[in-house]
Amino acid sequence: MSLPDQIIQWLREQLAAAGADGFVLGLSGGVDSATAAALAVRAVGPERVLAALMPCHSQPDDGRLGRRVAQTFGIPTITVNLNEVYDTLTAALPPSDHSLAAANIKPRLRMITLYYLAQSRNYLVLGAGNRTELEVGYYTKHGDGGVDLLPLGGLYKTQVWDLARELGVPQEVIDRPPSAGLWPGQTDEGELGITYAELDRVLQAIAAGETAPIDPATLQKVQAMIARSAHKRKMPPIFQPATGHRPRMRDA
Repeated sequence: MSLPDQIIQWLREQLAAAGADGFVLGLSGGVDSATAAALAVRAVGPERVLAALMPCHSQPDDGRLGRRVAQTFGIPTITVNLNEVYDTLTAALPPSDHSLAAANIKPRLRMITLYYLAQSRNYLVLGAGNRTELEVGYYTKHGDGGVDLLPLGGLYKTQVWDLARELGVPQEVIDRPPSAGLWPGQTDEGELGITYAELDRVLQAIAAGETAPIDPATLQKVQAMIARSAHKRKMPPIFQPATGHRPRMRDA
């Protein structure tokens, strides 16, 4: 069975197990969300997929390319403009010296929006995170990381590009420099400080236990990224009282 067919079958199984009726996902104009959308359409048909365009002081190409992807695969869209919500919330919050504190509000507002749309339709929220981003923690906790399913979570970024070509994602989207759109001019590779091709090479070497050919400084950099983001890949730790400390039960 081909890789696309494996993912499509998995999506159908997950949908059936959840008793859900379809998928909702955000279209950012990037290759990951476009690839996830193409797979969802192949799994259940475009009439059971909803694509959300959620501008939040976004670049014009985000919406333009997102709409192009939706048109390519025949997916119905809904636009929820989050500019005013973002402005109101940030105005109510105290100032922060950490630039990501405000930037990460954007993906968290989108997560809220997607779950509202999903619950309204008995849909599942489809994420677009890939294995590369998951392993180094390059996503916002409870933001774009807050989803029900990750069909690309087992694929490295370079594999996603290959899959996108196979599925017919528009070439303009494939060629677009990856960006989380957190601020003007922001790119994934610029923020990570390493190209996806090199990052994938290092991650694959780590997975295979064959890191000798990797530059030691680069290997250390990637290992540090993995270690720092470990909390993102786990459920919250739960405190357990010591044995013998039994809670007092309230009367009914």
